[in-house]
Amino acid sequence: MKENWKYKKLGEIATFTSGSRPAGGVGNINEGVLSLGGEHIGRNGHIDLSSPKYVTYDYYNENKKGHIVENDILLCKDGALTGKVAILRGELSSTCSMVNEHVFILRAKSILQWYLFYFLYSHIGQLQLKIRIKGAAQGGLNGTNLKTISIPVPPLPVQQQIVAELDLLSDIIEKQKQQIAELDKLAQATFYDMFGDPVTNEKGWEKSELGKICDVRDGTHDSPEYYEHGFPLVTSKNIIDGCISFDNVNYICEEDYLKISKRSHVDNGDIIMPMIGTIGKPVIVKKSRDFAIKNVALIKFIKDSKANNIFIQAIMSSRAFDDYMKGKNKGGTQKFIALGDIRKLDIPVPPLQLQQSFASKIEAIERQKELISNSIRESRRLFDSRMEYWFG
Repeated sequence: MKENWKYKKLGEIATFTSGSRPAGGVGNINEGVLSLGGEHIGRNGHIDLSSPKYVTYDYYNENKKGHIVENDILLCKDGALTGKVAILRGELSSTCSMVNEHVFILRAKSILQWYLFYFLYSHIGQLQLKIRIKGAAQGGLNGTNLKTISIPVPPLPVQQQIVAELDLLSDIIEKQKQQIAELDKLAQATFYDMFGDPVTNEKGWEKSELGKICDVRDGTHDSPEYYEHGFPLVTSKNIIDGCISFDNVNYICEEDYLKISKRSHVDNGDIIMPMIGTIGKPVIVKKSRDFAIKNVALIKFIKDSKANNIFIQAIMSSRAFDDYMKGKNKGGTQKFIALGDIRKLDIPVPPLQLQQSFASKIEAIERQKELISNSIRESRRLFDSRMEYWFG
């Protein structure tokens, strides 16, 4: 143990409460008071508001349990994301908000709130949470097992030093991510400048259904057996930040890989896009290894196609396509878009030469994004290294 550090139980140094479950459809509305569940706790320690949920103001005022404020630590207590933790960084400072029954609110009593967050977010903190998950299938956390988590507590000046250092690295990463977001806005602005709105088609381009100019299919719907090693089976969860991630992928045997590949072999330059749960966020494939796909749309470009893959990706990343997908969403609690609806997507088809000119501009933007992405990876490595130094 580091000099002058002490170990204390989480129950000694923090309080934790949870929200309650809205009844009678109170939580199934499109506006009101923001209500956060486990799905809103991002894997990066931030709050994910891409799919907000709301409760009525009457419910919020009548139920004091679960109200949250800036700097509250939110911990997912059950479900697939059990143990994931985030801290309110001011995202919700302009409005009242609360959590539901799936989230714990942690507030430090005798240590710095941000120090507690960084510890719980660290590898060792996540490990302590993981070994306390009880129950079947998805498991869960309860107040009794949370109280026993052992927290290393340095003197206050050291806590302040750790928080300041990790805050600085976090800010650097966030600013770099903002640069990526600005380049994405530039790419979208370039698209609208060259081609106009794909829905109103004010430039009068020829139009066609996507399935008539591209080969649109999907991956397997079966659930093959998973193995420790083998061929990756890419699903929606593996399409992250515009890339295919193999960090949390399941593996299948060669026989299943070949069976799936007979109907949906993935090649360089193809587009894959989540169809279930998360919808959209299409990715152009740049293969570093062979893999199969499940519940993911696959768009292949036929010989002498009138479409460029970068142009089609831009169409399917546009606000217009988002609106189209919302209208075609077949799911209840889980979002879903049918393959037939993707094939029937009516898109403008400008001259191929103009599409290729657009593609050249986007490739230049992507090169800038790649440089920044490399910097983000280096910053994350440094952040992880300092986390390991302080908490490992």
